[in-house]
Amino acid sequence: MNAYAPDIVIVHVPFRIAKRGGRKSILPPADAPTPRHADTTLVRALARAFRWRRTLDAGEFLTISELATHEKVAPSYMTRVLRLTLLAPDIVEAILDGKQAPEVTLARVLEPFPNEWAMQVALLRLT
Repeated sequence: MNAYAPDIVIVHVPFRIAKRGGRKSILPPADAPTPRHADTTLVRALARAFRWRRTLDAGEFLTISELATHEKVAPSYMTRVLRLTLLAPDIVEAILDGKQAPEVTLARVLEPFPNEWAMQVALLRLT
């Protein structure tokens, strides 16, 4: 026996057990912070926006209408989604990391927003 190492190590791992559909699940304690996950709808819209912009910048399509026809979406929708490429980098990063405020939804970011990045961040209240 080593005099410096204890014989018994006690580890406290808080959790709770909940029944769901007849099965037991191990859940974190009720007071534990819930992990945030990226909003897949927002992430998908950002990916589309940047892909569409890259396609337009490369000259593969001359107009948004041509690209919208090719992608089988309405030109007005494509225009609103393309505006997401003008979001502040902090906002894009927060959305990709799932750290945006809960009220930041696809519908909200598709609404008109200011051009200035600082005003965008204030408007969308990043957390």
